[in-house]
Amino acid sequence: MNFIRSLTLRQLQIFVIACRCPSFARAAEELHLTQPAVSMQIRQLEEAIGLPLFERVARRLSLTEAGERLSHHASRILGEIKDAEDAMMSLTQADSGSIAVSIVSSATYFAPKLLALYSQQYPKVDVRFSVGNRETLLRWLADNATDLAIMGRPPPELGTTAEPLAYHPHVIVAPLTHRLRHAERFDLQELAGDTFLLREPGSGTRAVAEHMFRQHLFVPARSVTLGSNETIKQAVMAGMGVSLISLHTLALELRTGEIAVLDVNGMPIERTWQLVHSRSKQLSPTCLAFRRFLLEHAEPFLEAEYAPFGVRRGKRPQGELIGGAASAAGVGGVNTV
Repeated sequence: MNFIRSLTLRQLQIFVIACRCPSFARAAEELHLTQPAVSMQIRQLEEAIGLPLFERVARRLSLTEAGERLSHHASRILGEIKDAEDAMMSLTQADSGSIAVSIVSSATYFAPKLLALYSQQYPKVDVRFSVGNRETLLRWLADNATDLAIMGRPPPELGTTAEPLAYHPHVIVAPLTHRLRHAERFDLQELAGDTFLLREPGSGTRAVAEHMFRQHLFVPARSVTLGSNETIKQAVMAGMGVSLISLHTLALELRTGEIAVLDVNGMPIERTWQLVHSRSKQLSPTCLAFRRFLLEHAEPFLEAEYAPFGVRRGKRPQGELIGGAASAAGVGGVNTV
């Protein structure tokens, strides 16, 4: 199968974006192209390869086996080209060029604001960020498809460097009508009869919840898997159950008083936001400047953002946020894992 000569970088770029989107129409929006233009490039790529790359399942695009395999190679090729561009850019200044940043979905509640602050200082830098669960970010790191990743737990299975950004508490939320809304310092076992709403497998939040269950020898009466933090919060407010969720996803609900945070012993569970990159990747001056910006500004930004709710490491939160203090997760130093 000799199709390499007929491939173009533009086709690979369009293919990689299409892999992340539920439809060619969404990919066209992201690429600022028309849908027929995207469809034509994908069709030409499939004709060159001689295999279908996409199939439609339940009205949503899905990769075939050939598409899955090609996506890894395409991401690696584009990542290597970007590294070459960054190497050339290193001969110039750190206030221009582009950065590829990946974030877990829980970080979408604060990361865009930090990116906006950075863009105000460095308007010539093109910051491109993608969102996925932890498992997806690990694949992008392995495929060299991203420069930096913001996630909740360093990946021991990859050769990466992880630097702590800020403390990251998780709390148990419930509807305002919950019987234990005003109870103080009760054990997790008191919730054994409740339905627990969980993120999908591969999510960092799901991993924290499963670790909590094991640590407390806890088995909920029923669990329901939902695909996003927003869906979980809406389900909790509707009375479907309770959930362990990142505090940093709750700013709006805490301001409006639409959700209750339960005062469970051992809560909040404190984790740390991590800034991760491949250990073998040579970061460009632009990436290094962005990394410094995040390390300097992320924790003060989150402290200020949650100050109205009395949230401080090692202090009991105030108001509707009533979880007690847990041992602090240290923020400092660098993990090479």
